[in-house]
Amino acid sequence: MKLDQLNRLNEDDATTAFEQCCGAAQWVERMVYARPYESLAEVLETSDTIWEECDVDDYEEAFTHHPRIGDVESLAKKYANTKVWAAGEQKGLEGADLAVIEKLAAGNTAYEEKFGHIFIVCATGKSAAEMLAMLETRMKNAPKDEIHIAAGEQNKITKLRLKKLLA
Repeated sequence: MKLDQLNRLNEDDATTAFEQCCGAAQWVERMVYARPYESLAEVLETSDTIWEECDVDDYEEAFTHHPRIGDVESLAKKYANTKVWAAGEQKGLEGADLAVIEKLAAGNTAYEEKFGHIFIVCATGKSAAEMLAMLETRMKNAPKDEIHIAAGEQNKITKLRLKKLLA
C-alpha cells in the first residue's frame, strides 16, 4: 500500500491496516487519528511517540498478538492476519537444530512463567541460536526491567511492519 492510500482509508480499514503492525488498541487508534501522514519518516516518528506514551497494559496487549518464537501452528491459526510477516520475521528458525528449537520452547515456557507474557524479540535477521541466547540472557532480568526491554523489541517489530505495510 502507498502512503496516500493509507491516508485515504476509512477508519475501519485504517484500523485493520495498523492492527497488522501492532496489537495495542490505544496505539492503533492514535495512529489512525494521526493521519494524514506526509512521509514514511513521519509515520515512524509518530509511531515512536505514541509507543513511548503507552503503558505496561498496552505493551502486554500488543504481546498477545504475537505467536511464540517457533510456534508455527499458532502462526497458521490464531495469527492469520500477520502470519506471512511473522513467518518472515522468524525465518532464522528454518533449518535450526532440533535441540535449539526444543530449548527455545522450554525457554519460552520458563519466560512466560517468570514474566507473565511471551518472549518478545525482533527476530528479523536472527538465527534460532541467537534468539535462544537472547532469551537466556533476558531471563536474568528483573520483571520491571524486562517489560521495557520487551516493549523496545515490540517497537522494532512494529516499525518493520509499518515499512512492510507501506512497501
